[in-house]
Amino acid sequence: MAPKVLFLALISLVALEQTLVHATFATDAVCGWGKDNCQINGDNLTLILNQWSGAAVQGTKEFIYGYIDMRIKLVPDNSAAVVTTYYTSSPGVATANDKHDEIDFEFLGNETGKPYTIHTNIFVDGVGNREEQFRPWFEPTTDYHNYTIFWNPYMVVWSIDGTVFRVYKNHMDKGIPFPTSRPQRVYSSIWNADDWACQGGRVKTNWTHQPFIARYLNFQDSVCVWNSESSIKDCAAPSNWYAAPQYKELSQSQIDKMNEIRSNNMIYNYCTDTKRFNGKMAPECSLSAY
Repeated sequence: MAPKVLFLALISLVALEQTLVHATFATDAVCGWGKDNCQINGDNLTLILNQWSGAAVQGTKEFIYGYIDMRIKLVPDNSAAVVTTYYTSSPGVATANDKHDEIDFEFLGNETGKPYTIHTNIFVDGVGNREEQFRPWFEPTTDYHNYTIFWNPYMVVWSIDGTVFRVYKNHMDKGIPFPTSRPQRVYSSIWNADDWACQGGRVKTNWTHQPFIARYLNFQDSVCVWNSESSIKDCAAPSNWYAAPQYKELSQSQIDKMNEIRSNNMIYNYCTDTKRFNGKMAPECSLSAY
């Protein structure tokens, strides 16, 4: 049987059973743009890209902190320049006074036989530029895999099939921004990005392979639902399950596995790109990442 949720090293099985909500796409998500290419059937979601449109879906809840998990099977075969996204975001994207927060998974397709790029980023107060990219250590197109975002007052954690591969810690005490006050929703989309997404835009979308289809199962969450401004304080309270002491840091076994993936599969790290930032690196790059 396929794994229900595999983030068990950070969150105990007992805690998961007590807190996870089997939300379903039908009850807790709605199609956004490209509605003709967005298909929700119970706890199944299909997003389609063709020459006329991509598609997007968004969750119905706004929340601060918690756990979001979906099982995703990415576009197979020639997916060059096709981007599938899975992320959380607050309102305000692309506005004149953009101060939004965002936690990203983006999956950048490739030519047949060449690997996807797993692109991650985090925006705080409208500022991103914190990209890390990885080659998958598994086959993302032949089966479903669990993609998880865990966000609490101490850190943001990205994991796949229960394996943590990136952490962004809360260093607000050192003046480094961290998302604490803006409610977010979960989103997913599929779209054409052949101006940049595959080999820097050199490889274009091959429309003879359309439609490009990403498939989703088993939307689950355990989040602190936003009700009003008082939620900022309420959701940060230590009585919330995700704020318990055992979730303040990773275990040594998680750190060891993460370091293995980062050593073998990481292909880009903003903290080492001195040319891009003219040597003026983000302040968190000089601190312990975990």
